[in-house]
Amino acid sequence: MKKIRKSDYQAFVTDIKEKIREAQYNALKAVNYELIDLNWYIGSSIVEKQELYGWGKSVVENLSKDLQNEFPGREGFSAQNLWRIRKFFLTYQRNEKLAPLVREIGWSHNVVIFEKCKDNLQKEFYLRMTKKYGWTKSILIHQIESLAYEHYLINQTNFDKTLEEKYRHQANLAVKDSYNFDFLDLREEYNERELEVGLINNVRRFLLEMGGDFSFIGNQYKLEVEGNGFYIDLLLYHRRLKCLVAIEIKTTDFVPEYAGKMQFYLAVLDDRVKQKDENPSIGIIICKTKRRTVVEYTLKNTGSPVGVADYSLSKTLPKDLKGLLPSSEEIINSLSHLTD
Repeated sequence: MKKIRKSDYQAFVTDIKEKIREAQYNALKAVNYELIDLNWYIGSSIVEKQELYGWGKSVVENLSKDLQNEFPGREGFSAQNLWRIRKFFLTYQRNEKLAPLVREIGWSHNVVIFEKCKDNLQKEFYLRMTKKYGWTKSILIHQIESLAYEHYLINQTNFDKTLEEKYRHQANLAVKDSYNFDFLDLREEYNERELEVGLINNVRRFLLEMGGDFSFIGNQYKLEVEGNGFYIDLLLYHRRLKCLVAIEIKTTDFVPEYAGKMQFYLAVLDDRVKQKDENPSIGIIICKTKRRTVVEYTLKNTGSPVGVADYSLSKTLPKDLKGLLPSSEEIINSLSHLTD
């Protein structure tokens, strides 16, 4: 009997494990499709009978009792959830673009989106993002509450000029226009070092606010050039982009000089730290405040991929945010890139 080589056996086991995971995923996906289709049917049936027979609210209450009696222990048949199912159907019944997307994510995720998002383009963004990144329900809620959609649409980067088309849209998704660090407990007067330490001490929440897919590499990351030490405030790695992300934190208004410093960091990272199979590094400058026109002119002739954002320490949001959003046509074009 021929002796089994360890490497061959490990490859065999790995292949079987992958097949099992794939089967489990497909099974869960099939169950989700069935659940969404069932809820769609229930919702459409309630609406149809109410319109046909003029039934009022009592039909939902009665249906809930009958279903719970027939299927004891089965979740999802409470009157509250049946009203939710009805609303789900009414929300998407005439939307040929979004109706197929709702079947690609979980029911609980769908509930969050159609209850919290009023605009169809906003719904489309979160439907596509949830599918694309596998967001959990809690992450989805956080993204909606932190206005990820709005900040994605108005973020200020030069990625369209400095990155290859195949991943520039992915990079734009990685940079928000504004970050909320309301989890920090800082004194009224604080400096950049205190802000940085606060983010490090709350690194899990910091990475969540950055938007997911980031891994922490280090703070005050040293770059040595001709005997001189230069320090990047925070160095992250973006798993989907497969690139290093240099973060500079400023407690002041943005000034053009910050972009020049970031270009230097990115040049050194790409030359001395980046691996051969990784994409070019990108930089994010996060300032206390920024003047959009100043940022626009600065990035216009900046040769390295850089994004500029501001931050806040409270949940207060800018009142003019909605006025900054692009036209519907531009939003539709932007969302068209959020595909697999």
